[in-house]
Amino acid sequence: MEQHIKTLGILNIVWGSLGAFCGVFILILFGGAYGIVEAVSVHEPDAALALPIIGIVGGSIAVLMLLVSVPSIIAGIGLLQFKYWAKILTIIISVLHLFNFPLGTALGIYGLVVMCSSKSRDYFVSN
Repeated sequence: MEQHIKTLGILNIVWGSLGAFCGVFILILFGGAYGIVEAVSVHEPDAALALPIIGIVGGSIAVLMLLVSVPSIIAGIGLLQFKYWAKILTIIISVLHLFNFPLGTALGIYGLVVMCSSKSRDYFVSN
């Protein structure tokens, strides 16, 4: 069971890191689009109307992806250290992963099976 908990911790760190990377990529992508539209807006005044929309949409998506990814990284680090709070956080995150089909669903099911197993109780101490 110890190996399953460590594997789940590593998978959560990887999954969260990929989500955070995608959030940063979206931020860079929309930032580039913002710069291009800003350069075009000098010659096309109507293009300036799109600037706030690009900024708000790109920033919102990036922040949302980062906010969703960071708890998964934190839970993974806690699992590798066998912290009790990480078990609770992982159960919550695993339920949320179920909605992210197909890979997130697999990770969520695996997380729930490992964390809700009676054998995993012995590895976590409340502190």
